[in-house]
Amino acid sequence: MQVFDNTMRRASRRASLRRGSISMLPQKQSEIPWDILERLAMPFLFCHAAAVVISNVLHVFDISHVSTFAVFVWFALSTVGAVLFYHFVKVTASGKGVLITGCEAPIAWYLAKKLDDLGFHVYAGFNVPIEECEEATILKEETSGRMKTIYLDITSEKSMLEAAMFVSEHLPFGAKGLWAVIHCAQWVALGEIEWLPFTVLRKSLDLNLLGCARLTQIMLPLIRGARGRVIFLTSALNKIPTPVRSVQCATQAAIESFAACLRQEMRTRKVDVSVVAAGEFTPGNAWLKEDDLREQAKKMWGQMSPEQKRAYGEDYYEAAMTCIEKYSREAADIQPTVRVLIDATTRSFPMARYTPVTPKEKLQIFLAEHLPPSLYEVFYGVPRK
Repeated sequence: MQVFDNTMRRASRRASLRRGSISMLPQKQSEIPWDILERLAMPFLFCHAAAVVISNVLHVFDISHVSTFAVFVWFALSTVGAVLFYHFVKVTASGKGVLITGCEAPIAWYLAKKLDDLGFHVYAGFNVPIEECEEATILKEETSGRMKTIYLDITSEKSMLEAAMFVSEHLPFGAKGLWAVIHCAQWVALGEIEWLPFTVLRKSLDLNLLGCARLTQIMLPLIRGARGRVIFLTSALNKIPTPVRSVQCATQAAIESFAACLRQEMRTRKVDVSVVAAGEFTPGNAWLKEDDLREQAKKMWGQMSPEQKRAYGEDYYEAAMTCIEKYSREAADIQPTVRVLIDATTRSFPMARYTPVTPKEKLQIFLAEHLPPSLYEVFYGVPRK
């Protein structure tokens, strides 16, 4: 009976993943292509400045009396065409290897499958032993012979070194190195800062920041050999102050700063560094389970002191922890995030930062970055008691 139950669960999981892969097929794009708009913004502004200067020069020297608007239109059309061509140039997938961490999560799992479909040699890293990981088994069955599933715990030095050795020994024929490392492994700790045990803070830093940085160090020689790229999946909302998410915001902001510095260091080595800053429910849907949230909440409450329990009260605590259940229950559209992760991997000239977010999230991020905190809190802040 136990064998039958395990078989049924596995079949159910396989069917679920297959349904998910069908939903990842190209559909009507509902998200706004922020990456293209951001790449066009600065050239478009320069077109206006250049049009004003050139039209005035032509008038002063009596060469032509063409209007500033006509010059601007000519410059804008030429520049937009050149930028779009520059934006959409892609590399060939043949002979290129890509390492992805955190493939037990849906985003990384689907990304590995899609990159394999495109012809890349994918090394899918799972944070549990392969023989114990059902997602790894299904991924191997659903993909080509190029797919390699490996055990990769980014909090373990031994595991990372073994993974690096495996990748270096199984590079595509003729490859000078590894084309890309995509950091998707995450561990989210939610709760007000006074509630979180120090062990939780340490684990969050070890997995989300230190492990990510150490794996990058280990893989950089292979990346430099191929003049490849390093891609980080973070949250675009790390710049938005939000209760119960302080540790997550801190580690995600640290990763973005780390990536910005790494980008400057690797510029002379012709290695690209990109950050994919996803929206709110994408990471929640990918990384959290409702049972895990409830277990984490019970454990935190049990570890609080009597004084803390009296100060906050059980009703307030339950309300705060209930509000984060949306991270496991809310249906998330991961297609935009997977799309830009593929873009960051396949474009010849990837952007430094991608933001696959909704217009509402984009507006809130903009206001959080540009409004004074006192004014921002009028619209989005938690009301005082």
